[in-house]
Amino acid sequence: MRQSRQGRRGMPEASYDEASRARYRARASRPGGSGPGGFDSGTRVIFIILMVAFAIVAGRLVWLQVIDSSSLSEAAEQHRTNVITLHAKRGTIYDRNGNVLAMSVDCKTIYCNPKEITDPSGVAKILAANLGGSASDYTSALTTDSTFAYVERQVDTDVADTIKQQLSDANLKGVYYLDDTKRVYPYGDVASQVLGVVGSDGDGLTGLEYYYNDVLSGTDGQMIVETGLTGTPIAGGTSQVTEAKNGQDLVLSIDIDIQEKAEEVISKAVGDYEADSGSVMVTNPKTGEIYAACSTPLAKLSDLANTSSDALTLKPVTASYEPGSMFKILTVAIGVENGLFNADSIYNVPMQILAGDDWVTDDDVRSGAEDMTVRTMLVRSSNVGVSLLAQEVIGAQRFAEGVDKFGIGHTTGIDYPGEATGIVTSYENYTGATLGAMAFGQALAVPMVQIVRAFGIVANDGIPTTPHFLISKGGEGVDWPTGDQVISKDTADEVTDMMISVMTDGTGKRGQVDGYTIAGKTGTGEQAGESGGYQAGKYVSSLCGFANAEDPQVLVYVGLNGTPHLALSSAAPTFKEIMEAAVTDLGISPDASTTTTSTKSTSTTN
Repeated sequence: MRQSRQGRRGMPEASYDEASRARYRARASRPGGSGPGGFDSGTRVIFIILMVAFAIVAGRLVWLQVIDSSSLSEAAEQHRTNVITLHAKRGTIYDRNGNVLAMSVDCKTIYCNPKEITDPSGVAKILAANLGGSASDYTSALTTDSTFAYVERQVDTDVADTIKQQLSDANLKGVYYLDDTKRVYPYGDVASQVLGVVGSDGDGLTGLEYYYNDVLSGTDGQMIVETGLTGTPIAGGTSQVTEAKNGQDLVLSIDIDIQEKAEEVISKAVGDYEADSGSVMVTNPKTGEIYAACSTPLAKLSDLANTSSDALTLKPVTASYEPGSMFKILTVAIGVENGLFNADSIYNVPMQILAGDDWVTDDDVRSGAEDMTVRTMLVRSSNVGVSLLAQEVIGAQRFAEGVDKFGIGHTTGIDYPGEATGIVTSYENYTGATLGAMAFGQALAVPMVQIVRAFGIVANDGIPTTPHFLISKGGEGVDWPTGDQVISKDTADEVTDMMISVMTDGTGKRGQVDGYTIAGKTGTGEQAGESGGYQAGKYVSSLCGFANAEDPQVLVYVGLNGTPHLALSSAAPTFKEIMEAAVTDLGISPDASTTTTSTKSTSTTN
């Protein structure tokens, strides 16, 4: 037995392995085996699927890492950065004497990261206590699904500091502060129609703030800050800053003292004379600089929510009215310039005259036709006399050409938004009534800045200027264009002399300022109705004039719209009060000789 066991141990071990392999080969060779590769069909399918999946994943990795890496980096960068606008400081606006009319002051804009706010109710209560309103007004911003939300813009610095301290004391986090600026007006509502207003985004919305927005606003910058997972700026994290470029300062022709007086006087006059509205413009007729301009209702910057859009514009620029008898100055100037008559030419003026199918009459009482000089026609403001001059002496074509040269029906180029053109019939479209009615200021409607410019032509020896507010920007003076000669100096002098007579002996007498020689003309135009025609007992009463007549340095226009009072009893005394303030403020000396020689009368007839 021992030998037999040892014999078995001595047998080659390979015989067992070979037998196993033989059995395996036999199984593999049977029908249905996996063949030479050693895989059955199910295994092969799984292998193929795995290889395809691997190829897809590998391809996507190549795409992400090589081809689309830049866009992924950009997306990641956007996810972990916030872009904060750095507002440029808006330029300061000064009046002609260096008084600050509009300026930007430092303030804070409050924002939050809602992801960090754990007690929205507590934060909201502190905000409401300092900013006004109720706590619920702030809940939306504090709980929005974002890492950045504005809470309140342009908060006074001291208020923002108080909020910051109170939140810190209460251990409430998630509220942050940006340096910002806001617009303030040291003179309050004074000149607000001229200056305009600025929106919360820092851009001008009306007035000169809008007109010169590109000059004033400058260029905003930006700060790109790196943020953490919650969107909070990382202390010491990287940031990119593009500095803001501040806007330029403006100096205006406005004299804030004259402006304030004009607003005060016209507001009172509207009430005293039962007018719907009133307007004023004070200029230098030799340069076109505007010292003051306003119209009622006046704007209230402190209550813009309840201020009508009508109150935010200057009606002398943006609205059109019939000029009434002020237009007679232009009619007479056209005739004198064409050599057709002079101040002392005499005409037989009937009680009424036809203009097309309409009868033109006068307000004064006379028993029949009467001889009048051209000067007398203006002193008495005779509609019939001036209509006669236009129809029987001047003629339609010469009249239309003269009106066009005076710029009537054309924008003046004033630097103010929304200037109206007016409604003026061209010569080709004249009807039978046009010439006779337009001669005394009916049958047309224009913004009163056109009348101011036209009277300025007479005051400036026949040379037109551009009405304007801007004197300089960024420290550099601005040149404003003058136009071609409209009438000769001789014509301007003769018309001025007749205008002096109006103020001393005629309808403008109550507008005369003691010690000064004023040349002017009243106007009482009929108030047009909304549905056509004219409103009974409603007038556009006005007076436009300049002083001193020999060397004009100031021109004043006053208009009362929708008043039942004629110009001689409403616009004239209003004009006087504003002119008195203007000559005093501007330091214009009284005329050395206030005795006029403008009461000539001859029998010359053309």
